[in-house]
Amino acid sequence: MGFSKYQLLELLKELLIQFSQYEHPVVLTVEEGEKYVGHLGGGMSKNLFLKDKKHRFYVVSALANTKVDIKVLSQRLGLGKGGLRMAPAEAIGEILQVPLGCVTPFALVNESARDVSLLLDQGFKTQEHCFFHPLSNDMSISLNARDLDKFLKSIGRDPSYVDFEANPTVGKDQPPDLVALVPSGSIVLPEKQPSSQAPTDGNHVSVDNKSKTISAKVVSEKNTKGKPVNNTHSSRSFADVDQFVEEMLHKTSELLLSEINEDTIHKHGEHLGTRVSENLRKALSSDMKNLSMIFKNKAYTEGFHAGTHSQWRHL
Repeated sequence: MGFSKYQLLELLKELLIQFSQYEHPVVLTVEEGEKYVGHLGGGMSKNLFLKDKKHRFYVVSALANTKVDIKVLSQRLGLGKGGLRMAPAEAIGEILQVPLGCVTPFALVNESARDVSLLLDQGFKTQEHCFFHPLSNDMSISLNARDLDKFLKSIGRDPSYVDFEANPTVGKDQPPDLVALVPSGSIVLPEKQPSSQAPTDGNHVSVDNKSKTISAKVVSEKNTKGKPVNNTHSSRSFADVDQFVEEMLHKTSELLLSEINEDTIHKHGEHLGTRVSENLRKALSSDMKNLSMIFKNKAYTEGFHAGTHSQWRHL
């Protein structure tokens, strides 16, 4: 599971980064965000999650009034005019590990985003402070570019600032000026699989170990010490209550089956129930909160896409 907004805020405090935080209703566009923090001065940020044809991903973070021409940016990265496009919605949760509408430079704190390239607007440096979502779009935080750089360097990132409104000629004698910002590795999203059904014999859990994804492996898989590895992140988005409940029950049954075996029965005896209950609570608490947040944000999906189209019209 990725960082929560509270974990991120604690990290910023540990780094002695100065910031102000503002809670507000969920917002899906820059215009909505301005209603709550626009009067505080500083620069509002707009954030896009893009991908190229080779499955390399990019977070573009710019001031709200900066014009970002995706075709020009694509050429400057050496990808041709049509090399960049909007990343699929499921990649936001799978790679950045944030809900829809919450794309932010701070998502790069998650290990799953280690191969994502971050392009920052050089205009951020002209602002006394700028506003970003801290992994959740029911809050905004403001900080200056120096402190943003401090955060990025703390997670091993060298900040890259770009003049998005520049349009340098790209040709034989003038190579793309931003080619160094293209990620070195591609990211392959997992294929969508049908919902797994609980095993009927009570002893085995079906696991497909062939697909390489950025998500943690399912809980029934064993590590070298024979202990279950907990899957604390789900990339699914939920269309209805039944699917949401089914996912929760599926995760619970997987973990329950992984906890009960001959060794644990022999070792814990009559205390097995207490042990299993404690482990279920410990392992599933954060995951259930994450699934609930995904379910909650599903209600805003239509608004998110409408907001995305609105952003494109203003670019």
